[in-house]
Amino acid sequence: MQTVKPSNQQLITELQSLGLRLNDPNTGAPSRRGGAGPSDHKAVVVDGHTVMIPVHTVSSSSSPFVAAPRGPDGYSVLMRDGVSVGMVSFPPQPRFYKMQTLDGIPYSKIATLHGSDVLATTVLQSCIRYESRRKTCQFCAIGQSLAAGRTILRKTPEQLAEVARAAVLLDGVKHMVMTTGTPNATDRGAQILCESAFAVKSAVDLPIQGQCEPPDDEVWFKRMRDAGIDSLGMHLEAVTPAVRARIMPGKAAVSIARYFEAFDRAVAVFGRGQVSTYILAGLGDAAQDILRTCEILIAVGVYPFVVPFVPIAGTPLEDHPPPSAQAMRDLLTPLAAMLAKGGLRSTEIKAGCGRCGACSSLSTFEKEPS
Repeated sequence: MQTVKPSNQQLITELQSLGLRLNDPNTGAPSRRGGAGPSDHKAVVVDGHTVMIPVHTVSSSSSPFVAAPRGPDGYSVLMRDGVSVGMVSFPPQPRFYKMQTLDGIPYSKIATLHGSDVLATTVLQSCIRYESRRKTCQFCAIGQSLAAGRTILRKTPEQLAEVARAAVLLDGVKHMVMTTGTPNATDRGAQILCESAFAVKSAVDLPIQGQCEPPDDEVWFKRMRDAGIDSLGMHLEAVTPAVRARIMPGKAAVSIARYFEAFDRAVAVFGRGQVSTYILAGLGDAAQDILRTCEILIAVGVYPFVVPFVPIAGTPLEDHPPPSAQAMRDLLTPLAAMLAKGGLRSTEIKAGCGRCGACSSLSTFEKEPS
């Protein structure tokens, strides 16, 4: 069999843009469908690096990449247009998925494994914006997993603490991501995160990233930190007003200027590099606008986690194409240089998406400058 070995950076970037077809969709841990965050992915281990690869999208159904199981060793041959480009494996289903609460709720409906060692939960599986076609973020599927019965509406602090402790003891989870749908236009989920983080930290020593929109009062940053949240994510998603108004009409009511005010206040509480923001490349922002915004973010002390947009089935953007691998390389190469110059490193984030890095190849650009 002919084998052509691309660099990990090149391979991961192409897989995340083109997706992956699976000969055996049941290999490894279950893939994610729907939900609040990046979804329709499956965790794949490429040369020791765990990344999330689209497997349920329109583009992935015609991807040139196919993973074909090789044998009982757990590895699969990764083929591109019929040519072997390496071996991949899949993290196994976590042991805590087999457990349930005393009232019969499977642990997997309370929190899920992301990547290979990250516990993730959407504390509140609803959002004030999702119920309105005029306000909903066009890429969001927060209601899908709830409607399909794969999760529950509200995870209690006690449930989250119980599952987190089990995930650490049984599966070696290293950090946790707590996001939430936006419940109101005031604290925007900060109070829910405080209650949840305090319960988890009382049960197990696990670094936590909280994720919410900027709360109305900066006192919430100190409250979240005091409750046990180690790092904070406030996600721009898009960086220009026109794209934000078109793609996320409700969330765009919280202006970019307000986000930067919140970033400045949050960095003062959590520290430089412990505040991050998610930026989705491919929604319509020009590369120079994304890079210009990232330069300002880095100067403030905010880690810009730039990821390729992945269209989720059942959303208004399900047919929107993801960015090409070349477009991502053109973004991530200068961004990695900016991060190095600004002294921000994904490895120094205490918890969260930037530290995990599985939804973008950005960390490989940090390690292997092009």
